[in-house]
Amino acid sequence: MGAGHAHKLYREGHSPVHDLPPHCKLAATLAFVVVVVSTPREAVWAFGLYAVLVAAVAAVARIPAGLLLRRLLIEVPFVAFAVLMPFVAEGERVEVLGMSLSVSGLWGAWNVLAKGTLGVAASVLLASTTELRALLLGLQRLKLPPLLVQIASFMIRYGDVIGDELRRMSIARRSRGFEARGIRHWGVLAKTAGALFIRSYERGERVYLAMVSRGYAGSMPVIDEVAATRAQWAYAAALPVTALAVCLMGWTL
Repeated sequence: MGAGHAHKLYREGHSPVHDLPPHCKLAATLAFVVVVVSTPREAVWAFGLYAVLVAAVAAVARIPAGLLLRRLLIEVPFVAFAVLMPFVAEGERVEVLGMSLSVSGLWGAWNVLAKGTLGVAASVLLASTTELRALLLGLQRLKLPPLLVQIASFMIRYGDVIGDELRRMSIARRSRGFEARGIRHWGVLAKTAGALFIRSYERGERVYLAMVSRGYAGSMPVIDEVAATRAQWAYAAALPVTALAVCLMGWTL
């Protein structure tokens, strides 16, 4: 899969969560999110227990609460959408602080906020404890189609390259006195986007030819074959299995 590629979300450390094979963590995270989404929204107490489970994993992984909360800010647009639901939804109304709100809208907002926040928190923990290269290896180990893994790999690896190219073009524009201040400058920005696309396409061709000349035949060699023991699978399964027990109680109580 090539050399490692660090990403900003990863927090280097040594903990039982960090040491788990990536495909175990990917499977556990996906299973946890599926269980959370399957929980009835009326079981409010269940989501509190899910939050406790996520906090426990963060503690074991030595991820500070402040860091986790800051990274949860990525869901702010969904929070804004959820806040609007009680005002626009139809059906039975209830008075809250002098405002007429929809009962179904309140439940819908709670459903989005609770399940969305827990899903984002689980994803943040996964990204904080797993290197990007390890995530790609984990996806490959879970038998994701190889072509999709390669596309994701190249997208991640060359995203920074394209970003640097755009930054150099921006510096070149500013060094010539250009500053976008209104709609009349959109033409220049459109030409910049076109030039960036052409340069990116040409770079991709050069990279592909270089790979073919080195023996690339449609699949990337796997340098590190990461295997998981039964104990590691059991350790990773602790979170989704516990969450599943909570979910089942939420449906029966």
